[in-house]
Amino acid sequence: MRALLEDMKSGRIAAYDVPAPDLQEGGILLRTAFSAISAGTEKASVEAGRKSLFGKAMARPDLVKQVVAYAQSNGIRAAHQKVQARLETLSALGYSCSGYVLEAGAGVTGFQPGDRVACAGAGYASHCEINFVPENLAVRVPNNVSLEAAALTTIGAIAVQGIRQANVTFGETVAVIGVGLVGVLAVQVLRAAGCRVIAIDLSSERAAQAPSFGAHIGLCTSDPGLEGAVASFSRYGVDAALIMAATKSAEPLELAAKLLRDRGRIVVVGDVGMGVSRANMYRKEISLSMSRSYGPGRYDPLYEEGGQDYPIGFVRWTEKRNMEAFLDLLSAGALQVEALLGGCFAVEEGEKAYAAVETGAYTGIIDYHAPADGLLSAKPSLPAHAVQPRMKDKLRVGCIGAGGFARGIVFPLLRSTPGLTLDSVASSTGAAAESARTGYGFSIAESPSELLNNPNLDAVFVLTRHDSHAAYVKGALERGKNVFVEKPLAVNREQLEMVRIAYAQALAESRSPFVMVGFNRRFAPLTEKLMAFFGQRSEPMLVHVRCNAGFIPRENWVQNSENGGRIIGELCHFVDWARAVVGCPMRAITSAALPDAGRYSQDNVTVAISFEDGSVANLLYLANGDRGVGKEYFEVFCGGGIARLDDFKTLILSRNGKTESLKSGRDKGHRRELEMTVEAMKQDRNAPIPFHELVEVTEATFAIEDAIRTQRTISLS
Repeated sequence: MRALLEDMKSGRIAAYDVPAPDLQEGGILLRTAFSAISAGTEKASVEAGRKSLFGKAMARPDLVKQVVAYAQSNGIRAAHQKVQARLETLSALGYSCSGYVLEAGAGVTGFQPGDRVACAGAGYASHCEINFVPENLAVRVPNNVSLEAAALTTIGAIAVQGIRQANVTFGETVAVIGVGLVGVLAVQVLRAAGCRVIAIDLSSERAAQAPSFGAHIGLCTSDPGLEGAVASFSRYGVDAALIMAATKSAEPLELAAKLLRDRGRIVVVGDVGMGVSRANMYRKEISLSMSRSYGPGRYDPLYEEGGQDYPIGFVRWTEKRNMEAFLDLLSAGALQVEALLGGCFAVEEGEKAYAAVETGAYTGIIDYHAPADGLLSAKPSLPAHAVQPRMKDKLRVGCIGAGGFARGIVFPLLRSTPGLTLDSVASSTGAAAESARTGYGFSIAESPSELLNNPNLDAVFVLTRHDSHAAYVKGALERGKNVFVEKPLAVNREQLEMVRIAYAQALAESRSPFVMVGFNRRFAPLTEKLMAFFGQRSEPMLVHVRCNAGFIPRENWVQNSENGGRIIGELCHFVDWARAVVGCPMRAITSAALPDAGRYSQDNVTVAISFEDGSVANLLYLANGDRGVGKEYFEVFCGGGIARLDDFKTLILSRNGKTESLKSGRDKGHRRELEMTVEAMKQDRNAPIPFHELVEVTEATFAIEDAIRTQRTISLS
C-alpha cells in the first residue's frame, strides 16, 4: 500500500510502498478514502525537517536539553547515535482522515466492517491507504456528509475545542486572529453558535475572503483603522479572542489584549509567542487560557490507546465527542467547507499537495480512490514467500519493532554482526518498517503477522513495547523460530505462563526451542572481569547495586501498568545482573518503596534478594536523584575481595591490600550479548541464558511488586 512519508533528515516528502498494519485489540483497520493536510501543524513539521542540523537545534532547544541530559547519563557516543537514528528515519504525516472500516478488533463494539468513519491522531490517521486507529479516535460519519468533507473532522475539532475553552455564549463578539484552515472553521462554528465574528489576518487576501466563510467583518492587521473598525462593530469591545495564528511573535496576543473589553478572554490555539506585556492584561484583568488540541483525552494514552472513556457527567466534551459535534454541524448544513477543500491530489502527488498548502491553499486533500460503494476487499498483503533453503553459515533474521532502541542500538549491531542477514523488518506502522528497511538494509518490510509467518526466517528479534513481548515470543515458538526478545519476557504471570506453555510444547515436539532475553549487562566486559575476579568462591557474596534511573513522567508509556511499569520493565536488568554474578537461584524477595507523593509511580525502590547459597543482594532503584550523578553503580564483597563497578566505565578490584583499576568505554554488553546469541542460534546450541533462569528473573520482578504491595517477604520456591 502507499503512504506519504517525510524524510526527517532532508524534509523531503514522497510516496512509499509500506506494509499494511495488523489489526489490534481495541481498534479498527481503516481503508482511507481521504486525508486532509493541516496547513499549520504539518506545514511547521515539514519546514522544521528541511532545516539544517543547527537549524533544527535552534528551533527545538527543549530537545537539545534532552540530548544533553542523555549524554550526561549515557555518554556522548550514545547520544550521537540516538540523534542520528532519529534523523535517519521516515516519518508518517497527517492526523485527520476519513474512510471505511475494514475490520474491527477484539473489544470494539461501536464499529463494524463497511462503516463510514472519520479518524484522528498523529501516527494513526496518517496519509496512508490503510490505517490502524484506536476506537476512541474514530467516529461515525452521517450519511449526508461526504467523506471528503469528513476528512476535516479532526482539524474542525481543534476549532471546536478552542471555542469551548473561550466559554462564548449567544450574541457575544469574538475575534478570530489568524484565519487559516482552523481559523476559518472556527469562524463558521462561532457563526453557527450565534456569535458575532471578526476575522483578522496578516494576509489582506484572507481577511477579504473571511466574510464569504461566515465572518461578519474581515480585517488585515496592517489596516490603520483596525481598532476603530472593531470598536464600531463590537460596541462594548470584543468579548473573547481566539488566537489561531502561528508565529514566534507575541503580537497576536498583544493585539487581542488591545481589542478585548474589560475582563475579556483570550484562548491560545495556535503556536504563538507567549511573551505578552503585562499592562493591557492587568488593566483589563484579561483571562488567558490554552486550548489543547482537539479536546480532553488528547495525549492521554489510557484514553486514546487504552479505550478508557471519560464519564460524560464529569467530562461532557472529549476529543471524540468534539469530533462528533463537528460532524453534526456538517450534517445540519451549518458549515460550508466545499470552498476550503480545494483540489484533490493522488497519494503519489503528495509533494504537490504540500506545495499547494505552502503557497496559500487552506488545505490539500489526498484522495485514495476508495470504492464509493463501500464494498471493500480484504487488507492487502505481500505475495506469498517463496520458500528458500537455509543458508549455510548464515542466520536469516527478522525484527519486529523499529523504535528508538532498535534503531539506535540493535539494528546497527546486527548489521555489523558476522554470519547473519537482515531479511525482514516489521512494526505496528508501515512508516517505521519502511524507514528501517531503507535505513538498515533489510530486504523487505512487512507486518508483524506476515513476518512471523515468513518461512525463510531462522530467527525473530522482538523489539516492541513491553506488553507485546510475550505474544510475539509465543508466536515465534509455535512456528519453530529462534527468538530473541528485549526485556522483559512478560509483564504479568498470565503472559509468562503463556510463554512457558509454548516453550514446553516445543520441547514435547522435539523442536529445540530457543529463547533469549536482552539482559545485556551480565555480558559487559567489566562484568565478566568482575565475575572472573571472584572465580570459584567458597563463601556467600554480598552484592549492592544502585541505579540512579531518573524521573519519568506518569504519562510516559513505560509507566503504564499494561506495559509492566519500571520494576518489571527496567529493574529486571539489575535482578538479572545480581543473579548472574551470584550464580545460584534466588530464594526470597523483600522490598519497599517510597510513597509516590503524586509524582512517582513506585520508582524509588529498595529490594533485598536472598539466594540459596546464603548470598544477599541489595538493589536500589531510584527516580528522585540528580541525573548529573552516574547512573549505575555496583559493589560486590566476598572472600576478602571487593569489586566496584562504576557505570561500566571503571572497575576497581581490591584484595589483600592490592588494587587493580580497569577501564572500558561504557560498554554495557549489547554487542557481546548479540554475538553470543547469533552464534548459539547458528550452531543450534542453547541460549546464552538458560530458559529456567529467564523465567526465574521474571518471576522475581513480579515478587518485588508483591512484596511492596503486601509488605511481606515473598518466597521464590
